[in-house]
Amino acid sequence: MASDTIVAVATPPGRGAIGVVRVSGPGTSELVARLAGELPAARRASLRTLRDAHGEPLDDAVVIRYAAPASYTGEDMAELQCHGNPLILERLVASACTLGARRARPGEFTERAYLNGRLDLAQAEAVADLIAGATERAARSALRALHGEFARLVDDLVARIRTARAELEASIDFADDLHGAELVTAQHGMLAALCADLDDVIARARQGATLAGGANVAIVGAPNVGKSSLLNRLARAERAIVTATPGTTRDLIDVDVVIGSVPVRLVDTAGLRASDDVIELEGMRRSHAAAARADLVIVVGAADVGETDLPEIAALPAPCIRVRNKIDLEHGVPRVETTARGPLVHLSARTGAGLELLVATVEQTLGVAAEEEGEFTARARHVDALHEARKELAAIDDATLADTPELAAERYRAASAALERITGRYDVEDLLGDIFARFCIGK
Repeated sequence: MASDTIVAVATPPGRGAIGVVRVSGPGTSELVARLAGELPAARRASLRTLRDAHGEPLDDAVVIRYAAPASYTGEDMAELQCHGNPLILERLVASACTLGARRARPGEFTERAYLNGRLDLAQAEAVADLIAGATERAARSALRALHGEFARLVDDLVARIRTARAELEASIDFADDLHGAELVTAQHGMLAALCADLDDVIARARQGATLAGGANVAIVGAPNVGKSSLLNRLARAERAIVTATPGTTRDLIDVDVVIGSVPVRLVDTAGLRASDDVIELEGMRRSHAAAARADLVIVVGAADVGETDLPEIAALPAPCIRVRNKIDLEHGVPRVETTARGPLVHLSARTGAGLELLVATVEQTLGVAAEEEGEFTARARHVDALHEARKELAAIDDATLADTPELAAERYRAASAALERITGRYDVEDLLGDIFARFCIGK
C-alpha cells in the first residue's frame, strides 16, 4: 500500500446539491477524526460538522469510513458528503492537505485500487469507460467489463496457454516418457480450440472498443448531393448550411452524434469536383484528409446527379457505405443493396425515409452486432494485445512442435505475455507451479 494519504473532490466540477470529497491512505482515520470530531464506525453513515485545522466550521456532512482492505482502493478510505458548493469543497480539500494529506493525481484512486489488487487493469479502464459512456449500451458494456467479464475471458485463455506450454515444457525435459506423435496431436487440438476462442474474443473486443471509443465517420461526395442534409438529419439539428449553390460547404463541419448504439464524430466535407477556386481546392484537400483519417466513409450520390465515381475515396483503407440520396424525387423505395463495392443505401435525407437502414448499416459495417448478454467495452490496446497473441499461436505448427518444441514453447510464452498485459497480472513464476503440479517434477 502507499505510504501517503490523498484527497480529492469526487463529484463533477460546478455547483450541485451534494459534493463528495474522497480520502484514501494510511492517515485517513486520523485525518477524518480531526475534521469530523468523533470517528464514525466503519461503513456507517454518520452526520458530522466538519471543521478546518483551526476549528472553524466548514459544513455539515455525511461521513462514511471504510477500513482496509474492504474499500475501493484497498486502503483505509473515507467519503465526506457535503453541500455541492465548489468553495466549500475546495476549503475541505485544503483543510485535509493542511492536516497531512496531498491532492490526488488524476486517476490515482483507481490506480491504488489496481496496485492493491482490488481491480485488474481491464477493470480499472472500465471505470473510465463507465463514466464516459455516451450511450446506454456502452454504459452497460462498461459495467460488465468492470465486473470482470472481459478479464475472465482473458484469464481463461492465459490459463489454457499456460497449460499447453507446461505440457510442452515437460515433454522437453522428459522426452523419454512421451511419444512425439501423441504430443503433436494433443497440442494440435489445444491450439485449434485456443485460436477459435481467441478469434471470438478478438471480435467481441473490437466491438467493445467501438462502443467505448466511438468512430470517426466522414461524409463525402460531389456538390449538391445532400451531404449536409444527411449530417443535419443524423445530428437531429441544423448544424450545416444547406443551399442549392454548389460549393457552399468549404470547410470541415463535425458534430458528435450517436448512430444506433455507437458514439460517432460525424464530419461533413466539401463537395469533390473539378475547380480552379483556391479556397474550394483547399476545402477538397481537407475532405480527402478527413476521409483518410476516418474509420468509415459514407459516399453520397443523389438521384438527380447520377452515379459519381470517386476512385480516390474507393482506394482508402477504411470501409465505405455508398448512399443514393433524394429518392423522394423519383418516388424510390428505401432499401439496402449488396454490391461488389459494398452496401448501397437508398434514402431521402430531406424526408428521413430510409435513415434507419443507414443507421443499421453503419453499425454493421463498424462491427457492432445486436446487443448480447456478456458484451463488454475494450480499448485499442486490448485489441492489439489479442492480435499479438493470435499471431504467436498461429506461428506454432506441427513441424515446430515436432522438431523445435523449444521455439513453440517460446511462442506460447509470448502469447501469454501479450494477454497478461491486458489485465496486468500473473507472475512468470506461476508457470513453474503449473509444471510441478501437473507433472510432479522432482518427485
